[in-house]
Amino acid sequence: MKDYVFKTTPYEHQKKIWQESWGKSYYALFLEMGTGKTKIAIDTIGALFMAGEIDTALIIAPKGIYDNWVKKEIPAHLPEDIPYKALRWQNNLSNKYVAELKDLAVNREQRTLNILVMNVEALSAKKKVMSKAAKTAIRFLELNPNCITVVDESTTIKRPKASRTETVLQIARRSKYRRILTGSPITKDPMDLYSQCQFLDPKALGYSSYYAFQGRYSIVRRRKMGTREFQEIVGYRRLDELNQKLEEFSSRVLKEDCLDLPDKIYTEREVALTPEQQQLYKQMKANAMAMLESGELSTTATILTQIMRLHQIVCGFIKDNEGKIHPIKNNKMNELLNICDEVQGKAIIWATWSHDIEAIKKALSEQYGEESVACYFGETHQDERQAIVEKFQDTESKLRFFVGQPKTGGYGLTLTAANTMIYFSNSYDLEIRLQSEDRAHRIGQTKSVTYVDLVSPKTIDEVILKALRNKINLAGMVLGEEVKEWLR
Repeated sequence: MKDYVFKTTPYEHQKKIWQESWGKSYYALFLEMGTGKTKIAIDTIGALFMAGEIDTALIIAPKGIYDNWVKKEIPAHLPEDIPYKALRWQNNLSNKYVAELKDLAVNREQRTLNILVMNVEALSAKKKVMSKAAKTAIRFLELNPNCITVVDESTTIKRPKASRTETVLQIARRSKYRRILTGSPITKDPMDLYSQCQFLDPKALGYSSYYAFQGRYSIVRRRKMGTREFQEIVGYRRLDELNQKLEEFSSRVLKEDCLDLPDKIYTEREVALTPEQQQLYKQMKANAMAMLESGELSTTATILTQIMRLHQIVCGFIKDNEGKIHPIKNNKMNELLNICDEVQGKAIIWATWSHDIEAIKKALSEQYGEESVACYFGETHQDERQAIVEKFQDTESKLRFFVGQPKTGGYGLTLTAANTMIYFSNSYDLEIRLQSEDRAHRIGQTKSVTYVDLVSPKTIDEVILKALRNKINLAGMVLGEEVKEWLR
């Protein structure tokens, strides 16, 4: 594709992988978070469209990132001379939305690239009945055989018997081109690769049966618990052979391999509010506006208190007038765990509230083991703090996750063992954010640092992050009309 003009200049590794892979019927982008696998996928779609190979693309991604494809990634990277229409899946099939879907699927009046972006969760079957999203995706591709399907964060289809995996494999059979994207193709064991590679091509690994694949690359023993017998994987073998097979249709890139990446890489993961959070948030926001409009309680302290309460609801809890904490069902913890599965090596996780820090520690301990996580916040004993830092900085240590409160751990510490920093929640104090970012990005850091913000759309999360990105210290703002607009 000599005539292909990139909208955004690729880094060297991106350009090389794109040149090698764009025309192949299937390919895996095993690129660490922050190294730009999404851009490669979009330029692949663009090149195939310009070559007349496809006119349709189906993107499948987790809830936390599928909206991002439509709002940010496609507009940012798809060349200007490619006319396109992109539609995001929604479960509410209104007459207007159904008309938009039909137009996307069958309108061929102009040569336009038609892109449907779906969240993978919508493809799961309920009571063995195929979901509306699954039926729509399959019909969409049946009407458009010249298509490419991209599965972003493909470990979401790693379980062979899961209904969403079975649906995505049906989608694969109707796709002319197929791509999978993930920074960590193996989250628990090499068996995770089977379904992901089956999506690419049943012949990719040379096995049409999961059990044959398991028998080749794992060591299995039969166990008995009571009256139940089952096969347990106790080890792995022939992994060099497996790696050689993967190299034929994949690229693996770590940040440390990319010399031209920027020093800091910022990304967001969207987290939808649960119905319980939405209801409480709406009530709290209405109370905040009533206070502002009355004029009697309009002080800086009051507005910051309302921001704090809205922020707590978004994080997944609320504190009553007696100081008692009430947890609220939320999606943030699951999204955090998804990100941690993608991360290579150590990571720093910042959270504003002590309640969240303790909840994060509990969740990470259950997922990765107690030795994998340590907390550094107001309640951490002074005598333990330096030991935690030293252990985290030790590359041989099992301590993988440093969970801290930016106000406590965001100053003075050196945490360069990590090159990924996750903000479970943000302080609205600019200095705290800047200081906490520099714990990993300082002398001693030899890699680019990726910063991941968990953000609930159309909430105080976006307000705070916008203020921080614009270098505005929300905590020090003088109360005025602009604050009312922000709360709105």
